[in-house]
Amino acid sequence: MPLETPARIARELAQRGYNAEREAVTLLAGATDPATALDAAVETAPDDALRLTADHVRSALASDAPPADPEPADHPSVSTATSSPQSGTQGTDVPVETKGSGGDESVEPMTASTGGSDSRSAGRSRAAERSVEIAGDVTGRSTGTGEYGDFVSVFRDRYEKLSGKLRGRVNHRPASAVADMPGGSDVAMIGLVNDVRSSANGHWIVELEDTTGTFPCLITKDRDIAGLVDELLLDECVAVEGTLSDDAGIVFADAFHFPDVPRTYKPSTADRHVQAALISDVHVGSQEFMTDAWHRFADWLHTEEAAAVEYLLIAGDMVEGVGVYPDQDEELDIVDIYDQYDRFSEHLKEVPGDLDIVMIPGNHDAVRLAEPQPGFDEELREIMSAHDPRIVGNPATVTIEGVSILMYHGVSLDEVIAELPEEKASYDHPHRAMYHLLKKRHVAPKYGGHMRLAPEEQDYLVIENVPDVFHTGHVHKLGYGKYHNVLAVNSGCWQSQTAFQKSVNIDPDAGFAPIVDLDTLDLTVRKFA
Repeated sequence: MPLETPARIARELAQRGYNAEREAVTLLAGATDPATALDAAVETAPDDALRLTADHVRSALASDAPPADPEPADHPSVSTATSSPQSGTQGTDVPVETKGSGGDESVEPMTASTGGSDSRSAGRSRAAERSVEIAGDVTGRSTGTGEYGDFVSVFRDRYEKLSGKLRGRVNHRPASAVADMPGGSDVAMIGLVNDVRSSANGHWIVELEDTTGTFPCLITKDRDIAGLVDELLLDECVAVEGTLSDDAGIVFADAFHFPDVPRTYKPSTADRHVQAALISDVHVGSQEFMTDAWHRFADWLHTEEAAAVEYLLIAGDMVEGVGVYPDQDEELDIVDIYDQYDRFSEHLKEVPGDLDIVMIPGNHDAVRLAEPQPGFDEELREIMSAHDPRIVGNPATVTIEGVSILMYHGVSLDEVIAELPEEKASYDHPHRAMYHLLKKRHVAPKYGGHMRLAPEEQDYLVIENVPDVFHTGHVHKLGYGKYHNVLAVNSGCWQSQTAFQKSVNIDPDAGFAPIVDLDTLDLTVRKFA
């Protein structure tokens, strides 16, 4: 095959079982005959080498060089550029609220690069400036056994963490103390939502539970706060202020408070111009995996336009999995789960070797379904070792050069969208559902619904610290916007519509790659489908 671009050289090496240094690919791309040079480099590399280095390539080029002429011909130069012109679409402000995949001018179809040099060689000199820190990862820390005490521990931890964010805003009393107060007293209580029900005359009764007991609150239908009842999810933590009834049996609620993100929140940014690509739901192994779109994405990452993209964050569902939904086997291109991860690893090798990659699992991946999900086991880590990615649990907070990015696959979004009114959360606007998770400061508030949640000694799903970026996937829809200055991004997928999705009326947004400028938190969405 013709090897006119570095991306195709990297792909050819991957097919032969080699990862490669970026400089090695650049040298091969600059050779007079890249295909011949690649063959020679592979022959020259030691038999046990899994990574083709620049020294291997130089050795191969030197051994194949013809005798020097008295006046040697000029040889192609190797690009060592350290500057990278920015795309005209980059740096565009993200509106406070955006539509899905079709409403932003920065969404443009991309084609494969046809350039002859790889500008990403400059990224190697910036490696010392990079930093990646991981927090909130359950991997290696899971202690839950399903005993009664585990459930008590996780709910007590949830209450303590979230009530602590509300105590400075209300003069709260525990449920047992409220029960002993005289009728007509002004009261405030913080608790987990234990029950929400309507009365015969259309009012609402919300029962709150803390570590001392439960107490009911009445929200009359004519109060301004009545609309907030539609947003309540069971097991989330809220504060209520109001007045005790004359018989002290119920609180007439005047105000609701949520843990929420402060409106004055100021996100952190990187000290230099650097970008991160946010993707999810690759679904390798499905017949509907968009191979050509992935190739275009990988090719683009090798271009000068993508030189500032130094991080790739993948929010779960690397593969399609096996037995995830009824009759899934009829839609599989690869029927063995390990073969699916092998193929995913080959596709991962197509992206530049100098990218820092972080991956979390999703519900289609070969880990436990109950959240929090630990990272992949050692066998799968070995299969997906291309570019030495950081493999962490779901959820996890990844801090990149000072910018904190909460990565969560997003299964709870199904529950949020099902429970809330359509104008507040929908599949067409998945970022709005993400806003509610930020407001509740928990990625999966409702316990015991369709989601599987694992009881641990602590609740890893609480959003203790406000992230600068919130990145999810799962619903296969593109959506993004800012909530109290937090950039929320649902990154779509790399799988076209399956028969199962068609049966449940899901029209996916496929082949998109949101690119975040970490120095400004501006967002550009690239389209490769």
